[in-house]
Amino acid sequence: MKNQGILTFILFVSFAGIAQIELKSDALFLDQTPLEIKLSYSNKDMNRKTNDSTFIDTNLEYLHNDKWASIEVNLRARGNFRRSQCYFPPVKMKIKKKQYTGTIFDGNKTMKLVLPCKLESEKNDNILQEFLAYKIYEQISPYHFKTRRVNIDFTEPKGKKEKKFELKGFLIEDDKRVAQRHEGKVFERFVHPMAMQHLTSVQNAFFQFLLGNTDFSVAYQHNGKLLYVDSQIIPLPYDFDMTGWVNPSYATVNTTLGINSVQDRKYRGFEREQKFFDEVRQQFLSKKTKLMSMVASYESEFTDPDEFKNMFDFMESFYEVLEDDTKFQKSIVEESRTK
Repeated sequence: MKNQGILTFILFVSFAGIAQIELKSDALFLDQTPLEIKLSYSNKDMNRKTNDSTFIDTNLEYLHNDKWASIEVNLRARGNFRRSQCYFPPVKMKIKKKQYTGTIFDGNKTMKLVLPCKLESEKNDNILQEFLAYKIYEQISPYHFKTRRVNIDFTEPKGKKEKKFELKGFLIEDDKRVAQRHEGKVFERFVHPMAMQHLTSVQNAFFQFLLGNTDFSVAYQHNGKLLYVDSQIIPLPYDFDMTGWVNPSYATVNTTLGINSVQDRKYRGFEREQKFFDEVRQQFLSKKTKLMSMVASYESEFTDPDEFKNMFDFMESFYEVLEDDTKFQKSIVEESRTK
């Protein structure tokens, strides 16, 4: 009996330790209420003075438990197209361990901060649309990035003056944390898509078709990463702004695919056995009510009702394809790539 008590105590301590580790690494993303933050830096400096190894330092203030706190963060611009086209370049954020320890950012050494692109009336609606794309994929695949919305009080120094912006954005966890959660690792070599795990590949391809996304490549890891989990290679998609789902003013169209608009869908997945198409089709159909209800729950947060309606209608048009056998066969199965 005494030994059993000791064993129980050891198991309790062990599980408590595991729970603490999970809480430490995921606390930031477990809370899905928008995090209030304040940032100040020059977008001009961000674009001109940062690269893969050069960062600018600034303080990030955040509201937690009704109190404002501050940590030092290192930021750099990321991306190529948006970096050259956007007023607010998307950001890669690094936080030193001594800064994040004991805060809500604990365990998050590296993150992405997604910001609006241009100074347009729909800038914050576009952010919300892209955020919802991540939330949809959460419901489709266990292999996804966790995200957290932020409301940003942004101050930009302009010589002796300052410009202030109220922005919406969201944080994306680092790909290495996704890999660790699944006891795998990030896979950075070229792999032909047909060598990737069948089911998750088809899930990813259907999801990209839902979004009207052709701006990705799983083979070359363009707007996507690869995970190596249980001896299988898993696609991990991200960056969904250049899609029919968001339909931003700066979107460019790959006319070589035979489309004239980012809202013209083109299936970009590869050939697989029919059973995988059927399984994923049924998965999306079975989740239709849940997914559309989740998207609809954000309607009141859109500044422009038309931005919400266009996105919601675009999702309905995806389900029109899935619910019609002929459209499904013609638009997805027969469009599957062989090279």
